[in-house]
Amino acid sequence: MTVKDNLNTIQQRIEHACSKANRNPGEIKLIAVTKYVTVEQANEALQAGVLHIGENRDEGLLQKKKHLGEEPKWHFIGSLQTRKVKNIINEVDYIHSLDRISLAEELNKRANHSVKCFVQVNTSGEESKHGMSPDHVVPFIKELAPYQNIHVVGLMTMAPNTDDETVIRECFARLRDLKKDVQALKLQYASCEELSMGMSNDFELAIEEGATFIRVGTSLFE
Repeated sequence: MTVKDNLNTIQQRIEHACSKANRNPGEIKLIAVTKYVTVEQANEALQAGVLHIGENRDEGLLQKKKHLGEEPKWHFIGSLQTRKVKNIINEVDYIHSLDRISLAEELNKRANHSVKCFVQVNTSGEESKHGMSPDHVVPFIKELAPYQNIHVVGLMTMAPNTDDETVIRECFARLRDLKKDVQALKLQYASCEELSMGMSNDFELAIEEGATFIRVGTSLFE
């Protein structure tokens, strides 16, 4: 199967999930996660119609962008060390892993533009997962007021690796409810209209629970 074939299959899955949830497939943005693939494979995704590319390492992102340029929207989707902010902050369109004030300070200081950020939330409570607890999200976002270069466009989470759909849905639904809590604050710097959630094995459930960005690697490049 080619990347284009895989993309067509994924788009059919997206449309089916949207149909179940009475949503418009145009609301769903697919991020091709290229961590484990070559520049050539990433370019194949681009040529097949992918508009968003996600990397979770600064070296990988810079290497891919050197070859693929400004055509795709670039997403940094991994845990971001403060000392590495300077390497990527002015090379990306979105950061998916804002989870602490020290990182916000560094992003704000190094950015030469308003940065679209997702606040990363650990909705599953697993110790192995990055992100803040749901209880900390609203206070954290209020603390971001002084940082003029940060715009919280949404929230991000990862569901646990389980076959229990109820558990997965609960994690996604929790993020959706948190989004409403943030929107109720009516903060100019935190419009929080997006939800980044769902990967190859669970993006249909994420879409049914309100995802607007899904992060797909394995299903696209296998």
